[in-house]
Order: sequence, then C-alpha cells, then structure tokens
Amino acid sequence: MTRIALIHALAHSVAPINEAMARDWPEAVRMNLLDDSLSADLASGGRGLDATMHARFETLTAYAESTGVQGILFTCSAFGPCIEAAAARRPGLPVLKPNEAMIDEAAALIAQQGGAVGLIATFPATLRSMPPEFPASVPLRTALAEGALDALNAGDTARHDALAAEAARGLQAQGCTVIALAQFSLARAADAVQAATGLPVLTTPGSAIRALRRRLGA
Repeated sequence: MTRIALIHALAHSVAPINEAMARDWPEAVRMNLLDDSLSADLASGGRGLDATMHARFETLTAYAESTGVQGILFTCSAFGPCIEAAAARRPGLPVLKPNEAMIDEAAALIAQQGGAVGLIATFPATLRSMPPEFPASVPLRTALAEGALDALNAGDTARHDALAAEAARGLQAQGCTVIALAQFSLARAADAVQAATGLPVLTTPGSAIRALRRRLGA
C-alpha cells in the first residue's frame, strides 16, 4: 500500500490536505508531521531561509524517509529552497513542494486560454518565495488577503473565505483568468473564490495529489 508523508509548517494546513487525500486518494496511507514553529520562526526571525532552516527541513525529510514512505509532500509554500535541497538529495523519492504541481497546472491553463494567473496568499512570506517559481512566460499578479490568516486563527472561517474572495475579485479586475490559492490553508476558500469570480480556481492540495499519483503510477 502506498504510504505518503505530509509535512506541515502551519497547523491550518493539516486538515485541508488530509480531507483532500481522503476524498481523492483514500487508499493511500497518510502520516503527518507538524512543526508549527517553522512558520513562526520564519516570520519573526529575520534570517530568512538560512542554514539552520535548511537543516531543520533535512531532518524532517530524513525522518519521514526512515518510516518507509513512497512519497513526501510539504504543505507550506514559503520554504521552497529548503524543500528543493532536501529533494535533490533523494532523486529516487518523490519529494514535492506544496505549490509546484499547482504552478504547472496554472501555466498550462494560461497557455490554453491566455490572460494571467492571480496568486492569493494569506502569509506574506509566501508572496516573496513563490512568484519566482512560476515560469517567466506566465503573466502573474499577486494579492495578500490581508487579515484572513488572523481570522482563520480566531476561528472565523467565514471572514477568512470572504477576504480571499475579495482578493480574487481584485485580481480578476487586473485581468487574471485563473486564480491560484497559494497555501493549503486557503483551499477551504476555493468555493467562495469561484463563486465570487466565476474563474477556474486551483488549490495546492488538489494539484499536489494529482501530481503525486501520476509520479507513483497510482
């Protein structure tokens, strides 16, 4: 049976990917690793993705690997270079960044229909780390759903989703034809965003599961 490690740097990322896995890949066995100090330390430390942060990601990856998993999916989008380094040390093991599959799908949609990708995040660091991962040929607009993460932390999911939808409407007004929700914690707002804009909406959990299944031949 396929065993997948899900490694989280934000507690709010746990439920969206587990719900998506249960719906879209129920036969896969999941293991969850959470270190919610990673996002807090990145936000407050001022040191960025330094050697210490890289070492922490290597430790998490090595532990997951030691349990016999067939694939590893990280679920926090602000740590791309750390995940890339861990993946490079394991060429035979699929180690996915949370956003790479969604970026591929967004680029394919833009190639088909034109326009621009509208990227929404609730964590500011994500809008620094993630845009460079898009192909240079893909027009990209970004928006921070200001206050949405605070609302989610306070348990106000309706306000979180409404703020994401408001950000999406702003991106649509800038010519975006595809909306990409940058974080796993934002996936819960997909229906609200789609209803507000009528545009295709991509989420990191949905895209990542499709990519993992393809890579593992599942």
